[in-house]
Amino acid sequence: MIKRIAIVSALVALLGPPLSSARAAPAPGYALGQILVKFKPGTSASVKAAVHRKNRTRVLQEIPKIGVQKVTARPGTEMAQVRRYAANPNVEFAETDTLMDPAEVIPNDPYYMYQMGLNIIGGPAAWSITSGSPSVIIAILDTGVDTSHPDLAPNIVSGWNAFDNNADTTDILGHGTLVAGTAAARGNNGVGVCSVAWNCKIMPIRVSDLDGFGYASAMAAGLVWAVDHGARVANISYAMSNVASLSVAEQYFQERGGVISVSAGNSSYFNPSPDDPYVLTTTATTVSDQIYSWSNTGNNVDLAAPGGTFSTCRGGGYSDVGGTSISAPVVAGVAALVMSVDPNLTGPQVQDVLRQSSDDLGAAGWDPQFGWGRVNAARAVELALPAGGSSDTTLPIVAVYEPGDGSVVAGAVTVTVSASDNVSVACVDLYLDETPVGRDTLAPYDFEWDTLSSPNGGHTLRVTASDGAGNISQTELSILVSNPTPDTTPPSVQIISPVGGSTVGSTVTVTVSAGDDVDVRKVQLYVDARLTATSTTKPFTTKWNARKAAKGPHSIVCRAYDAAGNTADSSITVYK
Repeated sequence: MIKRIAIVSALVALLGPPLSSARAAPAPGYALGQILVKFKPGTSASVKAAVHRKNRTRVLQEIPKIGVQKVTARPGTEMAQVRRYAANPNVEFAETDTLMDPAEVIPNDPYYMYQMGLNIIGGPAAWSITSGSPSVIIAILDTGVDTSHPDLAPNIVSGWNAFDNNADTTDILGHGTLVAGTAAARGNNGVGVCSVAWNCKIMPIRVSDLDGFGYASAMAAGLVWAVDHGARVANISYAMSNVASLSVAEQYFQERGGVISVSAGNSSYFNPSPDDPYVLTTTATTVSDQIYSWSNTGNNVDLAAPGGTFSTCRGGGYSDVGGTSISAPVVAGVAALVMSVDPNLTGPQVQDVLRQSSDDLGAAGWDPQFGWGRVNAARAVELALPAGGSSDTTLPIVAVYEPGDGSVVAGAVTVTVSASDNVSVACVDLYLDETPVGRDTLAPYDFEWDTLSSPNGGHTLRVTASDGAGNISQTELSILVSNPTPDTTPPSVQIISPVGGSTVGSTVTVTVSAGDDVDVRKVQLYVDARLTATSTTKPFTTKWNARKAAKGPHSIVCRAYDAAGNTADSSITVYK
């Protein structure tokens, strides 16, 4: 019997060993083991050297032209060294080498001010490192997604309807569009809402019937399809546990580098089920970091996340929504950010990062309300940065070789793109009038565009190049499509002889008058609805051997064809 699972949000996290490659955050405030010193103008080199000897330090670096020196200091004594240098009459100033956080990114989306959960999880600080890489795809296993929504359309990739086993991923209820917008609605675009991972891609996977009930069989099939088609993160905003067929699919997804988030549920229920090692299950928290009264809790809980936000609605609008259906895609979005800064992390490693970087609420350590804590995006992406590394902020370079800006095109056109980056180009996307046309992940970057599917007139081609850190560059060009007007005019045809109603002999010559605005390609002769002869040259005369024809009336039809396949008939009745 197929198990039906009612819609309620959730997310499940895998608890594994600490991530050995993650680096520790630097000491707060200032750099350890060094200070900055500037001597007064006119101080001789010998006096400077004597001051350094007295303080038992050495110069690590001097900044040319301004005279500021970076000087060693025994870790833990930086402030004391600053005071000793400052007390010397030859020193203009001494100070610690201050550490400064990257400038937080505040998106310009109109409804961002109402999305308090994004600030609670440290979104602005996380976005200063990455807002997500377009090479990271989040599969939304739900009721479908409104792929035409203006805040979702730029991030959509092809999906699958695992319930009906076809490509129709239309949102039949609206739930999936709310979930998708929470995880990866386009951010900082001056439109609508922001999201956790606004530069990552959305893969809609419908797993529900028309009433919104999700089927375990469809979820299992959807997970397999999604990871086989490039998804790294999957979100299932349904309460689910102890489903064997799903567990097998979850393991398949994780073994291929993926992370799955699911909802704890909204029934105020304590779930005694053990932890599922292949998913992250999340509860929902308020703006004051309390568990919502309606949120499920239990032994299977891994993380908590804000359970209320503004998100995208089916039909192009926005709505204030809440539930563990919302907290689950928050965690999915953070997982996508982590993969964006280090795509080499395995699924279990990403889950470790989310657990280790979370804010421990409630009882110390794990507890059944908050799991290992409320997710913290800022700390998660910082922890995920490769050891000794820093965020890549260099934009890719992208240009279109062919066609050129202002070109007039017709028929099949190859769009040839040049893209480069200081590290690597993750993908190149082509948009026609803001509608996605295709994606290429390997150079040379070429796209085939059949202009016959576009109306004649002006069009805009936009090409974006994205790197693994989520940096995006784009270029646009104007193109004029000018395809020949399709020939829809049928040819003319008229039987000249024999004359309708006449009596014919044993051999009948059928003569026609046929013409067309372009060209007549052939004329076929049908006698009593059977193809009898074909003529491909003017004057398109055909013959009918009527020696064995029965006495009585017979139908003669001559059908003319033009080069475009348009046809016209002329018919008469004759007698034998």
